[in-house]
Amino acid sequence: MTAHLDGEIRDGRHHMQVRVYYEDTDFSGIVYHANYLRYMERGRTNHLRLMGAEQQALFEQPATEDAGFAFVVRSMHLDFRKPARMDDVLDVVTWPIAVKGASIMLAQEVRRGGDVLVKAEVRVAFISGGRAQPIPKSIRTLMKADVIS
Repeated sequence: MTAHLDGEIRDGRHHMQVRVYYEDTDFSGIVYHANYLRYMERGRTNHLRLMGAEQQALFEQPATEDAGFAFVVRSMHLDFRKPARMDDVLDVVTWPIAVKGASIMLAQEVRRGGDVLVKAEVRVAFISGGRAQPIPKSIRTLMKADVIS
């Protein structure tokens, strides 16, 4: 029932639609820059969920190889190109670029129709107990990391 809320994976990329509401905008009626980070976080989370690697489940797993792990943002590079406005329907697109040891580099775009409004490169680290850990084979396989590596 929630699949449409989580978006969909097409051609190896996760697509999730977001509508811009009044609360997302600043005094000039355009999306406040920090809200793009929220949209992209939802995109990354839903991408993992649709691949079968829900973050909450990873964190709460019993004592196994993958116990108590979580993804955290290590670094992010953003390029704000064009503004979005109230009532726009945006497409948040997420896809893996590379997977190395304990981190994954993802590309993200926030689009309106054919226009790319924001581009991002996001490095997320896989941690447990506050320390980076190698990404388990099961998650590497979900991310098709062995192909991308």
